[in-house]
Amino acid sequence: MGKMKLDDLKKLREEKRKELSRRDPDKRKEIVIGMGTCGIAAGAKETFDAFLDECDKQGVTDIVMKQTGCMGLCHSEPTVEIKMQGIPDIVYGKVDPEVARKIVRKHLIDKALVNDHIYDKPAADIMGEETEGKE
Repeated sequence: MGKMKLDDLKKLREEKRKELSRRDPDKRKEIVIGMGTCGIAAGAKETFDAFLDECDKQGVTDIVMKQTGCMGLCHSEPTVEIKMQGIPDIVYGKVDPEVARKIVRKHLIDKALVNDHIYDKPAADIMGEETEGKE
């Protein structure tokens, strides 16, 4: 790596601060993306990048982005778990960048499920009537 100018260092520092702020455990929303071998082969890196980009575009700042290994749902990779206060944890499957953007807008902002990509969710009696059937 060649010499960096002061402006380049400042820009790099701000980028890294932003990345680190996404790992703050006190945030109220969490996105966990399966980055095992099967997830990466299925496009999990592009999905991860789409989540970051859409959260930035939509101004979603109260979120933690995490990576994990295989989630055991290899047939539905890339898989993503969404954790939010007040809503049971949901695992979405076959999450490409377009679906990732939809999850940010629908699930994280509107608090509605993206039904056609749910692979694991709590029973209907846990979810309650108000969230069941929404998309």
